[in-house]
Formats: sequence, structure tokens, C-alpha cells
Amino acid sequence: MADRHTAPDTPELRERWGNFAFSSEYEAKAKKAIARYPEGRSKSAVMPLLDLAQRQVGEETDTQGWLPLPVIEYVANYLDMPVIRVLEVATFYFMYNLVPVGKYHVQVCGTTPCMLRGSDDIIAACKKRGMKKGHVSDDGLWTLTEVECMGNCATAPMVQINDDNYEDLTVERLDAVLDALAKGEQPKTGTQEPGRHTSEPSGGPTTLKEMVTDNHDYRGEW
Repeated sequence: MADRHTAPDTPELRERWGNFAFSSEYEAKAKKAIARYPEGRSKSAVMPLLDLAQRQVGEETDTQGWLPLPVIEYVANYLDMPVIRVLEVATFYFMYNLVPVGKYHVQVCGTTPCMLRGSDDIIAACKKRGMKKGHVSDDGLWTLTEVECMGNCATAPMVQINDDNYEDLTVERLDAVLDALAKGEQPKTGTQEPGRHTSEPSGGPTTLKEMVTDNHDYRGEW
């Protein structure tokens, strides 16, 4: 599972991130997020602001983004919150990366439905490409994390890479996705099963078939 410890608070970390501040673009997004909450409740925006900070760090480092401790402190100061309260949020939710990650954060679901459908093979395929859990690959492209259920059990096995899900994977399909990303291309997201659109039964529906093309009224048949 993903390590929930923050990166060491070193002088080098302070030198690099000690002067972090939202850019004008992210400042506008932060103010918009805060405006969603009642006056005096700006602390409720801590989660979206942490996400914005992580994304800005990602843009500055050409990675998926992470939260150095000085950046967490900046968000705390921005919202007039104790740093420990913001740190509690950042360490609890897996959407926040607490250590550097690669350009692409490959999160493989290893929960039972995905495991039964071959997630071990998916993890092995990632490792074959030089990925190690919790580490940035030598080329800076990849970080591998095994996570718990991400709610795509009907299209298992699946991975989340940055903001996108890739489902109905085989080793060959995963390799095609990763090859495309490595080339700077955007592969098809969602299910990788040909002819499948979302999580409908593979091969088409097995019940209520008349509903596919028409709003069929079954009440007379009942």
C-alpha cells in the first residue's frame, strides 16, 4: 500500500519549496473553491486547495504532483488553519501524494474483484517495465502504487493513471496504454474491451433486452 509518511523535512526541501505560493491561475481557482462555502467556513476548502497545490507542484516538476511539507504549511496559512489539521487531511486521503512521484502515477487496484481478474499480472507487467512500488522509475516517468477498491469492480482489473481510469485490462492492453503515455500520447480511457462502452455486460445485455432500442413497457408481461 502507499506510504502515508511525508518526505523528510530537509534544508534542501525548504530551499526548493519554502517560497511556494499559488500562481495567479491557481489563486483564482483557490478563491473559487473557497467561495463555495459560507462566510467564515473557508477551512472547509482544505481538500480542494490541497489538490490545487499538488497540481501546481506537478506542473512545476512535470510530474503527477505531490505535497512537500512547506506546501502543506502554505495551504494551512492560506486558510488560517493549524498545520497539523491540514497534515491530518493530507495523510488520510490517498489522493494526495506525500513523496515525489513520476510523470505518471500508476495506481493498480489489488482488491478481491481485480485480484480475481488478474491484477497480480498487471502489477507484474508494471514491475517488468522497471516500476517499483513507492518509487520513481529511473526515467522519471512512472510511480507504481497498489491501492484498494476504486469502484470499477464490474470492469476489473483496472488501474488509475493520474486522473484517468483504464479498465478491463490484460497485460497486452496495459502495455499499449503505457506505451502510448510514454510517447506523450493520450490513450483511450475507460474500458479497453472492444465494443464495450461502460460497465454493461460484455457481449450485450442478458435481460430486459427490449429496452436497448425502445422504452419497452414490461408491465403487461408481469
